[in-house]
Order: sequence, then structure tokens, then C-alpha cells
Amino acid sequence: MPRMSLRPASAPSSSARPWVIATRESRLALWQAEHVQALLQSLHGRPVELLGMTTRGDQILDRALSKVGGKGLFVKELELALEDGRADLAVHSLKDVPMDLPEGFVLAAVMEREDPRDAFVSPRYEHLDALPQGAVVGTSSLRRIVQLRAARPDLRIEPLRGNLDTRLGKLDAGQFDAIVLAAAGLKRLGLGARIRSLFEPEQMLPAAGQGALGIEIRAGRPDLIDALAPLKHQATWLVAHAERAVSRALGGSCSMPLAAYATWQDGRMSLRAALGSPQADGRLLRAQADGPVADTAAAEALGLSVARQLQEAGGTAWLAAPQG
Repeated sequence: MPRMSLRPASAPSSSARPWVIATRESRLALWQAEHVQALLQSLHGRPVELLGMTTRGDQILDRALSKVGGKGLFVKELELALEDGRADLAVHSLKDVPMDLPEGFVLAAVMEREDPRDAFVSPRYEHLDALPQGAVVGTSSLRRIVQLRAARPDLRIEPLRGNLDTRLGKLDAGQFDAIVLAAAGLKRLGLGARIRSLFEPEQMLPAAGQGALGIEIRAGRPDLIDALAPLKHQATWLVAHAERAVSRALGGSCSMPLAAYATWQDGRMSLRAALGSPQADGRLLRAQADGPVADTAAAEALGLSVARQLQEAGGTAWLAAPQG
């Protein structure tokens, strides 16, 4: 897809203006925004422009997100652009979108999911089990940390922040023996060859919404709801609601090691979730449920039932404890 020029940060001039997509300026975020841009232009024959922005989440790289405000730091500036009319829609990696949007904003569409799995990336080792004792693995995701420690408590897990290219650069510079990344981002940027192996959900459950793109707009825009309808993927829409319901019910944020992953086929959904201990020491609570799901209400109900299982299994006490 050809790279489109970014639109200057100026206010719209008329109702006939192009639609404007607010996006972060990382290579992956731009790919995602350009993907939506091309689809909308093809569907509607209307110009679509990009408004590139740097978010607080992009600027703060020396501290864990859980210490400085969470994943909402990646979307706040984009929401401000929607609020003041500089942009009409924002494209996000759904796993970065807070479970509760601010008043006046809605998630208008969730697009078909890419590979939701986590990827093992290493210049020397084929998979997690091939790492020598005490090997250094890079990730700043608490969800990944607790599952890695559950599988390999002997490993040294070190923080790794920055965009995808920055993380790969640190690996190539020899700072880590391996790193764990979302497979979807690598594949979207044509970097699938960097993946040495994939973690199946049985090995490492993904984050809620991982691999899916969410499109956020201001409420009260029926024109955009209609325009975005062809981009909404029903199966991904439903599983995303179920996964996000688990996280929302547990007060979900990046300071909580929580995984949730659902599949939907022939009207039935299967949902699994895992909650890590507050000390991020590899202890996990697990829960699952399945049943008929035909709409978002049923998907969210299934998510709430899995969240209750985790709470009753001891998760309520874990959530109240200080995170390690």
C-alpha cells in the first residue's frame, strides 16, 4: 500500500471536506491507518486523509505503562482530535483501547482479526524451551511476564518498551536472547520472517482484542456508523466484546496481568481467561466458558461469567493486593 502524506493538524473547513483519520506515527500505526484509509476510499469514493500524532505513550519509554497511566496514554491525544473536530475517526490496536471509553465516544467498528497469538522472536533460539537457563527475555507486558514465568521460572525477564522497530533493534543489538511480540504487528509490516515460533493459546493466552483493529468516533455520527459498517467483522466484533467484558469486570488495565481469548463459530463461542498473581510470579488463575452467542449482549454475558469464575477462585483478593 503506498504511503499517504499526513494531513497538517488544522481544523476542517467545510462539510464536504475529506474524512480525517487520527493516528499515531509509528510505522505500525501508520500501516493500520493507511489500511483503513484505502478501504474507505475504495468503498465510498471519498478522500480520506491522515492526521499523524505523537501520544504520551510514545513519549514515555523509560517506565512501565502500568506506572504512568496505562494504555490510555496511546489514545488520549487521538480522542482530543476527535473532540475538537480535527479528525473524524481514530484507528487503534484494539488491545490498547481502554475498556471504558470517555463519554461521547463510541467504538464504531472492529475489523477482522489478524493472528491473535504472541510471537517468540530470537536470533539464536527456535522457541521458548530452547532458551538456556537464565536467558534474558524482553517484554513489558505483565500478561506475558506471568505466563512466561509459569512456563520458565528460570528465565530473566527484562523490561522492553518502544515501537516495534525499536524493540527489534534492541534484540539485534544483543540486549536480549529473545523477545515476545504480537504476531499481528510483525505480519502486518511484512516482518513475519522474524518470528521463530508462535505461542499457541494453550501456551500463552493473548490479550483482550489482540490482533484486531478498532475504529473510534464521536457519538452522534450516524453518517460514519453507516460508512464504517462494511468494515465491521461480525465474529471479531463478538469475540472482542466477550474478551473486553472479562477485563472490564475485573477493572482491567495494563497494571493487571490478565489474558482473555475467545473464538466464535456456528453461533457458539468459547472463551478462556487467565489472571496472574499480584506478584507476577507465574501463579495463574484460569477460567473458561462456552455457549450460544448471537449478539453483543450474549457475548458480554459470557465474558461476565468467566470474570466471576476468576473472582470466586481468588481473583478478588489478588486484584485488591499491590502489584509486584
